[in-house]
Amino acid sequence: MAPKPSPKVQLSRPPLERMMRIHEELQDGKLTNCSMLGKLLEVSTKTVIRDIAFMRDRLGLPVEYDEKIYAYRYSYPVKNFPTVQISEGELLALLVAEKALKEYDGTPYHGQLAHAFEKLSAALRSKVSFAPDRMNSVSFHHAGLGKPDLKVFDRLSQALRDSCEVEFDYVKPGSRAVEARRVQPYHLSNRENFWYLVAHDTDRNDLRHFAVARMRNVKVTSKTFELPADFDPEKHFAKSFGAFVGKGDHRVVVRFSPTVADRVKERIWHKSQVEKERADGSLEIALQVDNLEEVERWVLGWGEHVQVMAPRELLQRIRATAERVRKLYPR
Repeated sequence: MAPKPSPKVQLSRPPLERMMRIHEELQDGKLTNCSMLGKLLEVSTKTVIRDIAFMRDRLGLPVEYDEKIYAYRYSYPVKNFPTVQISEGELLALLVAEKALKEYDGTPYHGQLAHAFEKLSAALRSKVSFAPDRMNSVSFHHAGLGKPDLKVFDRLSQALRDSCEVEFDYVKPGSRAVEARRVQPYHLSNRENFWYLVAHDTDRNDLRHFAVARMRNVKVTSKTFELPADFDPEKHFAKSFGAFVGKGDHRVVVRFSPTVADRVKERIWHKSQVEKERADGSLEIALQVDNLEEVERWVLGWGEHVQVMAPRELLQRIRATAERVRKLYPR
């Protein structure tokens, strides 16, 4: 049987914790040396010397020993301890991320993300070399950003975290009728710049999507539930073309004219897409999707530059919509 450790035995502080404590002493401008730091940290002077050498040589901190006062000090003020070391390329990537974040100002998670970015930035080295003019080399723009109520979003986030059922009033698009819903929230997803809650509707016993912007009077209940082990957001949206998840299985084939073929090839429209370039410069794309509603809107957006080859159901939907549009603009 192994002997029990003596209660007098004290474990040394972790190296990072020791160095941060040394940093605090130096940052405050206190006169300190190895003996004083050793007593403070309850370690040997040799350990203190190694820690200071690491701070100076590896972390780039301006630690120097002043022989006139027999004490260590910073040669210039240091605001933050460099817990994160970063290259110029990584810093530039952070700046790009920060610019992307600004495009979502006022949307869910912006406050938390901005705070996290500030904390990460504060932990960087005091001196990092990069070209300031490169900061303006990247910009972002997103059209049609959703505008959900942040209080609603926070309550849904809480319910997801604690696996609690949620009650709310819901208004469907094009309707003024208010429906009371009680759901078990599974997942929040941003689809096409719009937030949706994937949840099990307890009254309808079905998995449904709810637009967060259409929710009112959201209440997180005390009743908890267990998230099904087989629920996977990636699988759930696997055949969805956008925000909607259907129960069908459609092979869609569309042909784009040479005029727009290059533009179409520049994007990934769906994970299942298969491209086929034709001799005349046109482009065919085949997709495997579970509903046709959003595919129809996508096709209509290309106007006369796209032709539906399959399935017949999609062709008929496009034809009917085109006829209704034609009636809006009589000669």
